[in-house]
Amino acid sequence: MPANAHSINPSHRYVTTAIPYVNARPHIGFALEVVQADVIARSHRSTGADTRFLAGTDENSIKNVQAAEAAGLPVETLVERNSDHFRALQQGLNLSYDDFIRTSSDPRHAPGARKLWAACFRSGDIYKRAYRGLYCNGCEQFYKAEELADGKCPEHGTVPDFVEEENWFFRLSRYEETLRRLYERREIDVVPESRRNEVLAWIRGGLEDFSISRSAIRARGWGIPVPNDPGQVIYVWFDALANYITALGYGTDEALFRRFWLESDSREHVIGKGITRFHAIYWPAILLSAGIIPPTRIFVHGYVTVDGRKIGKSAGNAIDPVPLAGELGTDALRYYLLRHIRPTGDGDFSHERFRQAHDSELADQLGNLVHRALSMIDRYCGGIIPAPEGTDIRGDDLLHQAADLRKIVAGSIEAYTFDEALDAVWSFVASTNRYVAEQQPWALAKAEGSEPAIRLRNCLFNLAASLQAIADCLSSLLPETSEKLRYKLGGPLRGAEALELAGLKVDRGGALFPKGSISRNPG
Repeated sequence: MPANAHSINPSHRYVTTAIPYVNARPHIGFALEVVQADVIARSHRSTGADTRFLAGTDENSIKNVQAAEAAGLPVETLVERNSDHFRALQQGLNLSYDDFIRTSSDPRHAPGARKLWAACFRSGDIYKRAYRGLYCNGCEQFYKAEELADGKCPEHGTVPDFVEEENWFFRLSRYEETLRRLYERREIDVVPESRRNEVLAWIRGGLEDFSISRSAIRARGWGIPVPNDPGQVIYVWFDALANYITALGYGTDEALFRRFWLESDSREHVIGKGITRFHAIYWPAILLSAGIIPPTRIFVHGYVTVDGRKIGKSAGNAIDPVPLAGELGTDALRYYLLRHIRPTGDGDFSHERFRQAHDSELADQLGNLVHRALSMIDRYCGGIIPAPEGTDIRGDDLLHQAADLRKIVAGSIEAYTFDEALDAVWSFVASTNRYVAEQQPWALAKAEGSEPAIRLRNCLFNLAASLQAIADCLSSLLPETSEKLRYKLGGPLRGAEALELAGLKVDRGGALFPKGSISRNPG
């Protein structure tokens, strides 16, 4: 059975990105997150898992209201326009998500958010009191004075507003011990380990109740009204976090919710490091209060800088990833983000290094290997992949490496070490290029006798089988490249037995990664 065939009782997997604010268009930092999540979802599907991949936009924040006021636009107009840009990432970055939720307009969201509020209220975890504090509109978060850096938000570098109002609060303190046990037992896991330790340190330092509403006046009337209190709107983080279950029909039609949350084998959130506390502490506690199981795994990535500078409007370096992908191809951008930016750390993007990675790594190494191998099959075997002769192909060292490569790549993706997965593929590309130099098929083609002819056919078969292994291993990482390579090999199924390649007609076609021209994304 091919590796992509579904089992009789497939496991259920749920993968989400964070939902970004839509006060501006998407930039390359968020592109990193959606590409990472896409790799995880594609990898789950490749094993036959019943997988659902969610993306969306967070539209009920004060940041969006302020951005609309600055632009002289109705809030609805601004959030719809920018949400469309985020939705366009699906085609621009070749993303495989199954659903996209908008929290201001999706008919599933508000009923589900209100149901979640009511469930926590019934648990006795929501109460009202007066509050005074320092509020960062960028984070949509209250800060203590000691948490600030020289009086400024540590994330945005801005001076918080002093806010004094009566709000509804969530009794987070009640869940301190429960959360500690869940993380210590790894019933909720956080990757990398340094972020897990950070979460545990926050919990062990004591958890305080937090505000989950704001006045409708301060919110300019934008947001979901608190049930039975129209003078307040639901705090944007309580509202936004709920999207992970409202998109599954929580509060509206709960069949998907049962399938992909309650009955799922894994519930994975992919987020940036700046919102770890909301996802790893607030969100599980809210779910526990509502009687809902928490997520199983939270993957935390770092930030992307551009030419060494933090991305920001004032810096003028917020690169739109869609036109960037159009410059050298979607997979070239995916490759750079996945291999040249460490998955759990901060990384830098530059146009110069982007082009260099395309030319020297994608084109010169993988592209040239594919061209050499298919050209020799075309020249020496009439374009037909030969069947091996006179030897047990399972004993061939190159094919042993190919089998090992599949395991290494699958394990690396499971561990979220996407750079290591691509390192392994490119190491195998180098090994395959060395194999060509050692075997010298051009010399075997000139030699007389049956032995050189057999060695030539075996060599070319092994090269085709190696390219098939590369195509398989790139299917989640660089899906367009994987499909192109399979097509060049005659279209074998992913996970097909190597011997099934024999007799297929190769297509040399054009270069996988043409230099010196603009690549166009597939239609």
